[in-house]
Amino acid sequence: MTHHTMAGHHTSGMSADMQACIDLCQECHTTCLETLTHCLTMGGDHAAPDHIGLMLDCVDICRTSADFMLRHSARHTLTCGVCAQVCDACAADCERFDDDFMRACAATCRRCAQSCRQMA
Repeated sequence: MTHHTMAGHHTSGMSADMQACIDLCQECHTTCLETLTHCLTMGGDHAAPDHIGLMLDCVDICRTSADFMLRHSARHTLTCGVCAQVCDACAADCERFDDDFMRACAATCRRCAQSCRQMA
């Protein structure tokens, strides 16, 4: 993973915990977007408006939270706090489905939520 070295170079002075949280937020953003496509393809309960809306909330707050940390915003604790809550909710919603894709998404959301709670 060479992006780690590059990211470290660009974010000098950033703690290892913050860098790890940025990475997890970016991974969660990507995973939720990919899972969203899976859900729309599956249809039925997977494509229910409330579920899709929650997944989109997760996508957006993960990106926003990562951006705040990348900019060294003093308000990153606020976005990380909200991100942890949204990721936990998204994980719980994804865990309702007996589906490897959904289980993987839930696990990614849980890891992101845990890291964001530490940053908040």
